[in-house]
Amino acid sequence: MSRYEEWMGEALAEARLALDTGDVPVAAIIVDASGATLAVGRNERELTHDPTAHAEIVAIRAAAEQAGTWHLENTTLVVTLEPCTMCAGAILQSRIPRVVFGAWDEKAGAVGSVHDVLRDRRLPHRVEVIAGVREAECAALLTGFFERRR
Repeated sequence: MSRYEEWMGEALAEARLALDTGDVPVAAIIVDASGATLAVGRNERELTHDPTAHAEIVAIRAAAEQAGTWHLENTTLVVTLEPCTMCAGAILQSRIPRVVFGAWDEKAGAVGSVHDVLRDRRLPHRVEVIAGVREAECAALLTGFFERRR
């Protein structure tokens, strides 16, 4: 099992915790250069009534606080669902150099599906993207959540 798969397993475990709050089960972790988890976040929009409380944003805020800087260079963000445009912007602004994600988001994805914000050559900062890590597990968690809501 690769490091990316291991990290995604940690993100998946965190995503399952979002089920208890009624939030869409998406989670993100940020790991430092040594591979240690710096921060964890999961969707908290329903929990906090905050439309910006996506897993990536929650994790980025926690990592910046933990690191004492908004420059999150030498980190990797691992998230169970392809980031949206808002989250892609936050990833760029925080200078995260690598994003690993599981399931594709064909409706709102901004890392290759609908848009490709993180690798847009017109922007000053580009991000390495590793897509589809444990994709089936990530997608199944989301599919199950939405089937139960119907």
